[in-house]
Amino acid sequence: MDIKLDSIKDQLILAITQYGGKILLAIVVFIVGRFIIGRVMNFLGQRMNSSHIDRDVQPFLKSLVGVALTVMLLISCAGILGVQTTSFVAVLGAAGLAVGLALQGSLANFAGGVLLLLFKPFRVGDLINAQGFTGNVEAIRIFDTVLVTVDNKTVTLPNGPLSTGPITNISTKGDIRVDMVFAAGSQNGVDKIRASIEKVIAACPYANATTHDVLVTKLTENAIFFDVRVWTKATTYWETYYFVHEHISKQFGLDKVAAPIQQYTVNQA
Repeated sequence: MDIKLDSIKDQLILAITQYGGKILLAIVVFIVGRFIIGRVMNFLGQRMNSSHIDRDVQPFLKSLVGVALTVMLLISCAGILGVQTTSFVAVLGAAGLAVGLALQGSLANFAGGVLLLLFKPFRVGDLINAQGFTGNVEAIRIFDTVLVTVDNKTVTLPNGPLSTGPITNISTKGDIRVDMVFAAGSQNGVDKIRASIEKVIAACPYANATTHDVLVTKLTENAIFFDVRVWTKATTYWETYYFVHEHISKQFGLDKVAAPIQQYTVNQA
């Protein structure tokens, strides 16, 4: 019995001698590593706040960085204990690859959402044109972006294609130009037609009356064509467009601006 106890004691002493230092070192590395990770995460949070990164994306970024650093720390601790980390890393990489392939579309949308929230090509409320749709941005989520079109339809766009495709932000500059074309009979004369158009622009509550163009763009035998360019706020684009069209017709009637004369050629056999 004493021999067995002595044998067990010798084995314990040998194990402690062989692995005690490694275990102690691994524990110290883990504690110090967790402390450093905590400091890094705090610094990262402060940097993101000072860089005005959207608060919606901050938790996702911090979580990703925290998980990556923790995995690296655990692998380091396993290496100190003598565990062969090569196979462990290979298995982890294979599992990550399998998950990545299974969730390829979702990961692309996630990455796209992070990019949109980081670089902010548009904000909530902006009027944009993207992926063939035009509308106001109602929400920017981590996997998709929600637009409300001008005819009040809700469109959900995946962030992956949205972040890699062309985006026209109509609201960025604040003002936008409304381009329209009008025609009247050439018998009216340029000045008379222009004066009627100017009256409508001056009366439009949405237009910037001091910045606009009324330009003759085409002359035919029966008609004079005008390019009318009116500046307005991005949020009142359609209001300006429809107001000018409706009141041009009314103003032409009040000022007796005649429409182009239609001519027909009759061939007699």
